[in-house]
Parts: sequence; C-alpha cells; structure tokens
Amino acid sequence: MTLRIEVHLDTQRLDLLDDGVCIRSYRVSTATKGPGEQAGSFCTPRGRHRIRAKIGDGLPAGAVLRGRRPTGELCDDPAWRAAPERDWILTRILWLCGEEPGVNRGGQVDTFRRYIYIHGTPDAVEMGQPGSRGCIRMCNREVLELFDLVPPGTRVDIGP
Repeated sequence: MTLRIEVHLDTQRLDLLDDGVCIRSYRVSTATKGPGEQAGSFCTPRGRHRIRAKIGDGLPAGAVLRGRRPTGELCDDPAWRAAPERDWILTRILWLCGEEPGVNRGGQVDTFRRYIYIHGTPDAVEMGQPGSRGCIRMCNREVLELFDLVPPGTRVDIGP
C-alpha cells in the first residue's frame, strides 16, 4: 500500500490515492490569492510535499487550534458568525513540508516555515472554492477521516 495525496487547485479537490487508484475524494478550499510559494503571499504552495507532522489526535471535531495547540475552545456556528474573518484552524492539522529546494523548501519559499497545513474549518465555510490564507481547508468530518488514514511522511502533490 502506497498512499499519496493530490491537491487539485483548479477543481478545489483533494484526492487520496492508494497505489495510484483514487480511494477518497474531498472538496477543499485553497488560497483566495491563488497559487504561490513566497513567504507572506497568502498563496497555496505548489509542488511535491510531505506530511511532516500530524497534530490534534484525540481532539473533538471543531476544536480550535492556535500555534498548533488546542485553545480549549470549540467552534460552533455562533462562534464562527461572531468572528467570520478569523483564520479558524480546527479539529486536526496535517503540517506540510516542501521537498523541492528553491521551489517550496528553503529561504523565502519554505512551505514548512510558512505554516501551511491541511486542516479543518468551520462547517459554515463553503468548500469547492478558494477562501483560505494559503492552507488547504477541509470539512471537519473529512479531515478527521483523512487524518486517520494517512501516516506522517505521506507524499502530497499540489498543482493545477
């Protein structure tokens, strides 16, 4: 079994493949500002990545994470409506690390140092269209499923 994730920026979809066969497909939300690798760009980085760390195991769906640590809050509809502009990072984090020096690794293009994740988002946020600040956002129930399926080190390809 060889698991790999493909994130398709053009269709706002994340596919989980096993030996090249798609076994799960999820609608996601990538960066509002589109693709890009520069630090501070708020764009989603392209290229070959790996899951460097998995964070949030055992937390309830909707648990709020800040600085990769649970805050003790749960994001429900009233919390989201009170602060829709907040960059909500919920439920689980799959922290990505670029594998291509000069493209998404090192210097001003380092995905890991940019804190680019696959993570949960409030249920009211619409998937299937760009809306993040660079990360790949998923529905909470779906990020829970993906988190349990993939080990650290899983390859993640992000592209058109």
